[in-house]
Amino acid sequence: MDVSVLLFFDDKQYLGRWIGFVDQSVSPTVARTNPDADPISRLGLPLGEPSLGVERARSRLSGLLRPRTLAILAVVGLALAYGGRELYLRFTHVYEYDARVTADIVTVSSRADGWVMEMPALEGTRVPAGGIITKIDDRVAKLKADALRAQIDGIRAERTRLRAERHLSLNQVDALTQTRLAAVSAREKAAAGLKSDLDLAHLELDRQKALFDRKVANERALQQAQAAVEKLEAQILQAKAEHRQALGALEEARVEADKLGVIDAQIAALDSQVANLAAQLHQQEVDIEDRTIRSPIPAVIDRTFVLPGEYVQSGQRILLLHNPDEVWVEANIKETQVGQLKLGQTVHVSVDAYPDDTFVGRVTRIGSATTARFALLPTPNPSGNFTKITQRVPVKIDLAQMPKPLTPGMMVEVEIDLR
Repeated sequence: MDVSVLLFFDDKQYLGRWIGFVDQSVSPTVARTNPDADPISRLGLPLGEPSLGVERARSRLSGLLRPRTLAILAVVGLALAYGGRELYLRFTHVYEYDARVTADIVTVSSRADGWVMEMPALEGTRVPAGGIITKIDDRVAKLKADALRAQIDGIRAERTRLRAERHLSLNQVDALTQTRLAAVSAREKAAAGLKSDLDLAHLELDRQKALFDRKVANERALQQAQAAVEKLEAQILQAKAEHRQALGALEEARVEADKLGVIDAQIAALDSQVANLAAQLHQQEVDIEDRTIRSPIPAVIDRTFVLPGEYVQSGQRILLLHNPDEVWVEANIKETQVGQLKLGQTVHVSVDAYPDDTFVGRVTRIGSATTARFALLPTPNPSGNFTKITQRVPVKIDLAQMPKPLTPGMMVEVEIDLR
């Protein structure tokens, strides 16, 4: 019987129907004379044993169509596709797993000694800029400030008294000076009048002498004229003495005016004391203000180191805080890959804490020194043995899309797009 007929009547395997369908296009004569045209021969079956060859072909195709084989083929295909994709991404992206969320951590310290009275801000609390985070006992500082204010008030009162005294002295000196000037002027005018009378008396004496020489006037008239001259000369000398006395009194009045300079110096000294005490008071007010510690930025409290009731000293740290709105990612990139980075490149950030959220950032700064240069302990090589180790350069990545808040220190993975 023809092989196609045998296979066609075997309704248990699909292979028989397929071989019979192919064999319909081949004539029996050709099939018998051309072994290559025989479907049994093409399947590698012996011609003398057609039933055994068909079974082998059936087992081969059934093995290929098993679920396990198809699963293996599917896995191999997926592996090839995934490998191709990874190879492409390795050429167009830089991956780094040594990356962390970073922020400027501010250490708040005490600038004064004292007891901690209140700590309104606890760990994890958000505070606005200028919000009170710690209060230190300020009672003694306020008492010192009150004492300084009292001293300033007393000195200002003394300064007011001296200014009133100066004003009074100034008025007295002005009045005395005017009086002494008037006296000097009067003495000068009196002396001038006596000088005129003396000149006239000298003329009268000369006339009496002439008359006496001609025997016209008697000796008495001559003596009277001479006595008048001598009297006027004495009056002129007295007037000059009084004028000098008036000038001396005027000088005394001017000396009294010099006392105003002494008062002015005392007022200036008091002004200096007030300025000194005002500076001390301002310093004391600053000390009082420093005892109420405020947040320099809008921040969240990371950690506190003291509790209410403890005594702190100047310079002792009290707490740590940072601005939650100003965080970034710092990735340590291999030095062999830094040459491919540029500012502004897009970065996809995978946060371990939020695996289902997408964070997007951009490269904003590429470090100018490797992380090894900031190590606390140097790594000398005295032995001369050298092993080259790839260094890392810190790269700052600002987050442009941050669906959830990040905490400094979180581990992240970055994917920098080089295209």
